[in-house]
Amino acid sequence: MKSTPTCLRALVIATVLACAAIAAAQDAPADEASANRELANANNPLADMTAFNIQNYRMSSLYDTDATANTTWLRFAKPIGRVLVRASLPLSTISVPGAGTTSGVGDFNIFGAYLLSDSDSPRQFGIGPLLAAPTASEDELGSDVWQLGAAAIYFNAESPVVQWGGLLTAQTKVGGDGPDTSTAVLQPFLFLQFGKGVYGGMAPLWFFDLESGHYSMPLGWRLGKVVKAGNTVFNVFLEPQFTMLHWGTGQPEFQVFAGLNMQFM
Repeated sequence: MKSTPTCLRALVIATVLACAAIAAAQDAPADEASANRELANANNPLADMTAFNIQNYRMSSLYDTDATANTTWLRFAKPIGRVLVRASLPLSTISVPGAGTTSGVGDFNIFGAYLLSDSDSPRQFGIGPLLAAPTASEDELGSDVWQLGAAAIYFNAESPVVQWGGLLTAQTKVGGDGPDTSTAVLQPFLFLQFGKGVYGGMAPLWFFDLESGHYSMPLGWRLGKVVKAGNTVFNVFLEPQFTMLHWGTGQPEFQVFAGLNMQFM
């Protein structure tokens, strides 16, 4: 694939930057290291803070089709005791040359992950049930079925420089008029702290349709900046992604993942 060399160059650059970041962190003063660790927590999906995220996927090229798509996710997360509740609602637009544009609300989903580790542990793990509701305003934007499943999250922040982990969700049809559905989504993430709130990394969504066998596995590189203003931590990032492996029509060939994440302390 033509995009592969570009991704390889990005990974080489990321490796060099990671080595530089690790060397810099070893020489950083204690108070600066503490501040960097606090900013690094902005990417922790299990952080003990209320959060609201606006995340956008601009898919300018889909395999075997001339269509384009754009999805903006509105996500709200709140810890309630040892349970992290996260609710997500997509706002989507699909444009097909000659057939017009469809826009509207997609399917709402919510999960509750019970934290199995201490909230102040550098290694955190949570697991719990997931519900997806058929709230799509247009047939093209949703599944038209009720779905149940589970979510599992792991986040490792033992290092002040490198944080990693993943989010796995799986869901299947339990009711509704639409066809049978069974899907799984894995989001591995890796973040490298360069200091002063600047970081790099990746958090692609790897999608697997267990009914049809279709899948999509993008890979990219993120540049982000974390800023604390008062009691709010702002996290802004941009992450171009190329799909390295896929099967099935309509999977994104290239997309840009951008977002604004906010945590309220």
